[in-house]
Amino acid sequence: MDRIGHWIDGAAFPGGLARTGPVWNPATGVQQAEVSLGGASEVGAAVEAAAIAFPKWRATPLSRRTEVLFNFREALSANRRNLAALVTSEHGKTVTDALGEVARGLENVEYACGALNLLKGEYSEQVSTGIDVYSIRQPLGVVAGITPFNFPAMVPLWMLANAIACGNTFVLKPSEKDPSASLLLGRLLDEAGLPPGVFNVVHGDKEAVDALLAHPQVSAVSFVGSTPVAKAVYTAGTGAGKRVQALGGAKNHMVVLPDADVDLAADAAVSAGFGSSGERCMAVSVVVAVGAIAQPLVDAIAARIQKLRVGDGSDPDSDMGPLITADHRDRVASYLDIGRSEGAELVVDGRTHDMPGRGFFLGPSLLDHVQSDMAVYQDEIFGPVLTVARVDSYDQALQLVNSNRYGNGTAIFTRDGGAVQSFQYDCQVGMVGVNVPVPVPVASYSFGGWKESLFGDSHIYGPDGIRFYTRTKVVTSRWPGVGTSRVDLGFPGTR
Repeated sequence: MDRIGHWIDGAAFPGGLARTGPVWNPATGVQQAEVSLGGASEVGAAVEAAAIAFPKWRATPLSRRTEVLFNFREALSANRRNLAALVTSEHGKTVTDALGEVARGLENVEYACGALNLLKGEYSEQVSTGIDVYSIRQPLGVVAGITPFNFPAMVPLWMLANAIACGNTFVLKPSEKDPSASLLLGRLLDEAGLPPGVFNVVHGDKEAVDALLAHPQVSAVSFVGSTPVAKAVYTAGTGAGKRVQALGGAKNHMVVLPDADVDLAADAAVSAGFGSSGERCMAVSVVVAVGAIAQPLVDAIAARIQKLRVGDGSDPDSDMGPLITADHRDRVASYLDIGRSEGAELVVDGRTHDMPGRGFFLGPSLLDHVQSDMAVYQDEIFGPVLTVARVDSYDQALQLVNSNRYGNGTAIFTRDGGAVQSFQYDCQVGMVGVNVPVPVPVASYSFGGWKESLFGDSHIYGPDGIRFYTRTKVVTSRWPGVGTSRVDLGFPGTR
């Protein structure tokens, strides 16, 4: 059986033999590899390599850093199908979905290629007689990224491109469930001319995470995952004196007003609810149907669900693939019975969908008449279960969105510009879509939620990503003429 190791100091690093984890093919239910689970030793080796590489990489001219990123962009683009195939084989999502993931990650690499412009400081001359003041951005040092199973290529690219562009060195701890994509990224960065030690990968579980959070040479940590873990990472990391951005879970609402186009809204709900088998933090999980549109909308969604083809993600005819593991599939499926026991109507039971006999499959499901006190509403299910909450008015829809403990993303479907203007002003979430169900920002903006969807004060990638991976220094400068200095114990003034 294949054994997957780490990537440290520009080369494959096997790691110890004591602890390993299974890597499944979710479409067949067969274990296809085992991954080395690193701990303090492997983390220590990766951080040491990154720390040694940092001074030279930091001193590398911006033009050279940009050249490496451009080379990486070209290598990544040329290997996008290879990377997508790895994602499909270990995560299970369809090839089309995996290619879309790679494309969105590629956009962030392209943004980072503008480092020369993004890292410009500010300059003010003659702020006082003969005195100029300017600011500069400098890298933090060794930084780490802890990424989730649902986007094994895109989320690492959200982090590493900006971090490296800013002059940091990087240690990635990807999900141990689908580890191979991160190793291909390491090889492509090496081909692009990135010096050894600037990018490193340590596979592992909580032991590796704890080692990264405790390591004194790690200056900052980026995390994407569930809210309980995000909160724990933020608490431990900041307690150790590190800069931390920790993105947590979500319960994304899609508000559909009575004037919305039913077909457009139903297409959007199905696409956003069941893409990637619902295993994404920006999936629509609650459709908030306002007024008389509710029943036609539920009927239209149910009709579309029946036509979805569930199968192996590598099959081009599949619309939706399996879930990541059998345990996760069973957990998601349990919410169908939980919702029904709480009083929701199970309109479509995904367990009865036409699916392959093997693998970790669950068909798309639809629960109607969901109330805000139900577990199927409160919990992040993270699977192909779409719920419908019916309300009588726009105000009730807004209240439902704002009272939820998560604040990641939301969408509104309507033809009413005034309603849109009010909604985008009043809703308490970090990302808003207007007739767009999955409002993931383009790379030149930043991604992140509010409330329990984010711990820390910095969103990820885009301008916030540059700010997170740098710290500013302000220099006050004077070049006095000979004989013009004197002793002055007064408070420094500017006039």
